[in-house]
Amino acid sequence: MKRIAVVGGGISGLSAAYLLVSRNPDLEVTVFEADNRPGGKIWSERVNGFLCEKGPNGFLDNKPKTLELCKGLGIDPVRSNENSKKRFIFSGDKLKALPESPVSFIKSDLLSWGGKLRLLLELNAPKGPADETVADFIIRRLGIEALEKLIDPMCSGIYAGDPYRMSITSCFPRIKELEQEYGSLIRAMMKIRKQRKAQSKNPEGPTVSAAPGGNLTSFYNGAQTITDTLASRLGKHLKIGVSVHGISKNNGSYLLYTSQETFKADIVVIASPAYASSEILKDFDDELSKALLDIPYPHVSVVCFGYKKEHVKHLLNGFGFLIPHIENRNILGTLWDSSIFPNRASEGHVLLRTMIGGAQSPEVETYDDNELMNTVFDELKPILGLKSDPELVRVYRWDKAIPQYFLGHSKILQTIDERLSNYPGLYLAGNAYRGIGINDCIENSYRLVDEILAKIMDA
Repeated sequence: MKRIAVVGGGISGLSAAYLLVSRNPDLEVTVFEADNRPGGKIWSERVNGFLCEKGPNGFLDNKPKTLELCKGLGIDPVRSNENSKKRFIFSGDKLKALPESPVSFIKSDLLSWGGKLRLLLELNAPKGPADETVADFIIRRLGIEALEKLIDPMCSGIYAGDPYRMSITSCFPRIKELEQEYGSLIRAMMKIRKQRKAQSKNPEGPTVSAAPGGNLTSFYNGAQTITDTLASRLGKHLKIGVSVHGISKNNGSYLLYTSQETFKADIVVIASPAYASSEILKDFDDELSKALLDIPYPHVSVVCFGYKKEHVKHLLNGFGFLIPHIENRNILGTLWDSSIFPNRASEGHVLLRTMIGGAQSPEVETYDDNELMNTVFDELKPILGLKSDPELVRVYRWDKAIPQYFLGHSKILQTIDERLSNYPGLYLAGNAYRGIGINDCIENSYRLVDEILAKIMDA
């Protein structure tokens, strides 16, 4: 019987462990989670009739593995309503709807006419190198205005990142693939639209997509439903409040030095954040440990405000808004969670969830809770027409929030893979490597479990 240790009880560690146990009950799987709760950054809190998300509030329903996992767990996802398709950018001191069609884009004042005309030059823009920053890619293909008003806030909303440092290949691989395949993003969109029309006549054909697409999806009682269910299914396999502070190898087996015992395992999956994994591996492989430390995590805080509807002048009939860095605001954006999912606020109330900090605003890390609350209130008040102080305030701080895939991330991954090749049975998992979202973590868990089980069968 193979003994498998999984270090880290976030979505990556929990899903990998569950898949191992469910697909091969003969395996002896143990998950070690240092915190006193499972779930990692997926964390839902019910307070005074409001359901606040400390971390991600859901996932897109365009990836089959997440939905497959939910079905296996017996939990029913809840898709966001039509409001989720209405998104806004704060520009020029007002909220502007993000265009949903070519016609609405032409009519929109989000970009100047010069910025719109600049987009036409994209058809003849040269291809770039194998990798470059998101900023370099967008400026070359679409122009500086498109970067500052459209792409920069998207980078903030997804990664809390800085487009001048982010890798286009690591962060948005599909966009880079379109350039390489079609030579132009506009040309790619036109051809894909044509292919989609043909596909609608032949639904059995392969799916054609240029963008992530899909509907934002969560659960009636919050995103934590999926990690709570995984933890419940794992039962005795999950050890909470047990940290791992080192690892060694002895006679073909791995020894994990935990806060309770020395645990012997044939296979080890380290699914903790990169900085924590680096510490665990420090005395085991110095080069691997240093490579992991090269993946930075900026500070991000989440501030939730609960209001009576009549105390917010704006209708909140949308997903929320993001703010370009050139607007010189502190907050990254605000999601109107109660407008897109049920059970986020009691009748007659609304829930606003604001992100502040990130890679472009490192100074926010020094703010105390009162400074965060006051900053968010002062910036939201004129934008949304807040008429009073909020009924509910919750501040959630992540000192190390979202891993950043900066330019050179692929080289870090290459180093990691090369070092791991020296240690059969040792694996790294999590959102620090090949995708930061819930979908990415679950899809990578499926792939990892397939690899582990195949090697066990071949042994």
